[in-house]
Amino acid sequence: MTSTERGIAAAEAHSAHNYHPLPVVVATAEGAWMTDVEGRRYLDMLAGYSALNFGHGNRRLLDAARAQLERVTLTSRAFHHDRFADFCTQLAELCGMELVLPMNTGAEAVETAVKTARKWGYQVKGVPDGRAKIVVADHNFHGRTTTIVSFSTDPEARADFGPYTPGFEIVPYGDLAAMESALDDTTVAVLLEPIQGEAGVLVPPPGYLAGVRELTRSRNVLFIADEIQSGLGRTGRTFACEHEGVVPDMYVLGKALGGGVVPVSAVVSSREVLGVFAPGEHGSTFGGNPLACAVALEVLAMLRTGEFQQQAMELGEHLHSELGLLVGGGAVDAVRGRGLWAGVDINPSRGTGREISEQLMERGVLVKDTHGATIRLAPPLVISKEDLDWGLDQLRGVLGAEG
Repeated sequence: MTSTERGIAAAEAHSAHNYHPLPVVVATAEGAWMTDVEGRRYLDMLAGYSALNFGHGNRRLLDAARAQLERVTLTSRAFHHDRFADFCTQLAELCGMELVLPMNTGAEAVETAVKTARKWGYQVKGVPDGRAKIVVADHNFHGRTTTIVSFSTDPEARADFGPYTPGFEIVPYGDLAAMESALDDTTVAVLLEPIQGEAGVLVPPPGYLAGVRELTRSRNVLFIADEIQSGLGRTGRTFACEHEGVVPDMYVLGKALGGGVVPVSAVVSSREVLGVFAPGEHGSTFGGNPLACAVALEVLAMLRTGEFQQQAMELGEHLHSELGLLVGGGAVDAVRGRGLWAGVDINPSRGTGREISEQLMERGVLVKDTHGATIRLAPPLVISKEDLDWGLDQLRGVLGAEG
């Protein structure tokens, strides 16, 4: 039995089967490359679902983490620590907002946003108690807690986890008329992904986000943008909402905020909105801990240079140009996305998304399938053009579209 086989067998014997990973066991990683326990290298074209925007083993992030490890890693929010104020101040400034509520995982941040919107609705908007409604889009993915799966339309995420949390209305993604019809006097928020990642990197029609922004503003409804996957450079802008010149009432952030080093998430909004909380009403032992703040502060410093957004924009244009050439040749039915983020719909004649992912793995490229026929490409923003082209060559080879 090989080291890979032993690692997979041990994992399957002692862990719940809530994921179906590709049969590779990673041992080390640097930049855009990972090495398995057999010493074989793979180009990472997933980047931890955007958690690794700045690459594996980024020196700046590791140095920040090491320095903080020697000082203090956790105080709980029972006490102040010397990294917290800078983190909140700089993240608020990056978002053009006033207040930050730090958490750990993306799902925690979404739950926080839901609680915030409801409390704002009761205390500020004046919605009758117990009637606050949040409008969401079909095919959404905001996490897997019981409240979040209550408004999922994905059977795999939702089935057998009821009873479900009420207070949500689901409308078609990209349909402004349906959105307008759903808004009423009890609506406290619209919660959307500016680009739906898990659904296959679905980009809404031009003008949709701006239209939602106008509708919510006119109806005194909060616009909450879940930028956990799409934000912090992935699409060629700091936030995907910027592509339509939209500023939401609240950002929900995660993944890349921790640089792939530690889990860091946050809800960022105005004083009017996040100011509804009083001590004891919401919290997290690890949220905003010193280690998380130290790493996130370095992430924010890197984003302020604009170089990663520029890299994602320039290489993203190249990525989509090359992928576009595959459409119509019988191997690829459609390509969607923005920046260094793409959903590629594989023609069934070439295999399922899982099968294509496995074939790419054999060629040294790691991607992930979703919803049967789609593979997602989201390499670290630090990937070189040469490595990106090599990865695309492997895709062409798997699809029989070489040349």
